[in-house]
Amino acid sequence: MSVSDTAFPAPAAKKSAKKVRLGALTALVIGSMVGSGVFSLPQNMAAGAGPLAIIIGWAITAVGMLALVFVYQSLATRKPELEAGPYAYAKAGFGSFIGFNSAWGYWLSAWLGNVSYAVVVFSALSYFFPSFGEGNTWQAVVAASILLWIVHFIILTGIREATIVNLIVTIAKIAPIVLFIGVVAVAFKVDVFSMDFTGLGNASFGSITAQVKSTMLVTLWVFIGIEGASVFSARAERRRDIAIATVAGFFTCLALYALVSLLSLGVLSQPELAALKNPSMAGVLEKVVGPWGAVMINIALVVSVAGAFLSWTLLAAEIPFAAAKDGTMPKLFAEHNDAGVPSLSLLITNLLVQLFLIITLFAQSTYQALFFIASTAILVPYVFSGAYAAKLAVTGEAYRPEESRWLPLLTGLLATAYGLWLVYAAGPTYLFMCAALYAPGILIYVWARREAGGRVFSAAEACLAVALVLAALLAAYEMWAGVISPL
Repeated sequence: MSVSDTAFPAPAAKKSAKKVRLGALTALVIGSMVGSGVFSLPQNMAAGAGPLAIIIGWAITAVGMLALVFVYQSLATRKPELEAGPYAYAKAGFGSFIGFNSAWGYWLSAWLGNVSYAVVVFSALSYFFPSFGEGNTWQAVVAASILLWIVHFIILTGIREATIVNLIVTIAKIAPIVLFIGVVAVAFKVDVFSMDFTGLGNASFGSITAQVKSTMLVTLWVFIGIEGASVFSARAERRRDIAIATVAGFFTCLALYALVSLLSLGVLSQPELAALKNPSMAGVLEKVVGPWGAVMINIALVVSVAGAFLSWTLLAAEIPFAAAKDGTMPKLFAEHNDAGVPSLSLLITNLLVQLFLIITLFAQSTYQALFFIASTAILVPYVFSGAYAAKLAVTGEAYRPEESRWLPLLTGLLATAYGLWLVYAAGPTYLFMCAALYAPGILIYVWARREAGGRVFSAAEACLAVALVLAALLAAYEMWAGVISPL
């Protein structure tokens, strides 16, 4: 037996009745995806791959992410009773423990991503204030902490109010990226782009396959947030808006990302791009228009990351809140204030962000390490969302008898295969680190199941939990031995 919605009724306050409209939902999707990653794409992509591998990497990402888009689009309409997106789909398809781990992984990814955003925003501000260094000096940590709690109190005023702020910020941060694309397109030189097109002239890159693999977590990172509208499905004004917002957000961001990374390769050569300090878009634009270009990009990055920080704080608080309402997370996460905001979930999330900000000060953590861990953590909910869509197509559940199921089956399988390919591309280091973060969640799951009064584990779930603990212990040993490096 699980905790019912009766145990945790929907917020009844006046503010909670306000629904999120299509424009705000679309901005939430775009705002969640367009954070810091796009501003570092030129360097991040060129650091391990030549132009050909980058093109292949974008093609794979476009197919995989488009399949995931269709998965969320289909599930939003076929399973309207399942709210909160990836977590709900994993639980419905594969049981409570898989559902919990999807919620836990999504939550981990969300708040770890916010730590990385805080690091990169003050790294960008070091262009103007050198004391911020790489975003992990004590000055940067203090300033990031102030930003964190400002965002916290903005969200406490109401979810709809926060999404309206996010809509305004999203428009403000897209404009400089469009300007960058226009300017760099004019400066593009075919001979620069085609120089060592395969990347095989650089011995450290390896084969084309190895180069493509090196781009995968970078491309995943910039698309995390594609499911943002699904997460807020319970708050959408119209159910169909979820699908529209997801598709519109995907194609907008795909165009922006591919153009930023590929056009930059026609302005600076691959070795020059790889050597740039992030945000590397600033170095590219400075090459074309002079110092004011770098100033503009650094300012745009600060605006963009502040907006993404807001979007991801909303998403991070929403997932445990939704999971707590059906007994998958402990009841305390279901508490909300008079504005309908999951206040305790928000507080716990931001306290963890604050803790990890302090850890970055002592561990000297980099933005790139944090975003790789956050990207890997979200793979579990992505894989199981695709698998659930494929399962529905096979069983025929939620389909009319005469309705064709081959296309939903294909997209579900493609999305699942893409997620598994990313697991392989992530490599053992980040997978082990994620295991170390997933394993403590087992205690939270046991707590929630005992509150709900249901059976804690099935036999298969118990085996999975044991395997996860063993992987976490191995990760701890390898970190202690120096084989892999934490943050």
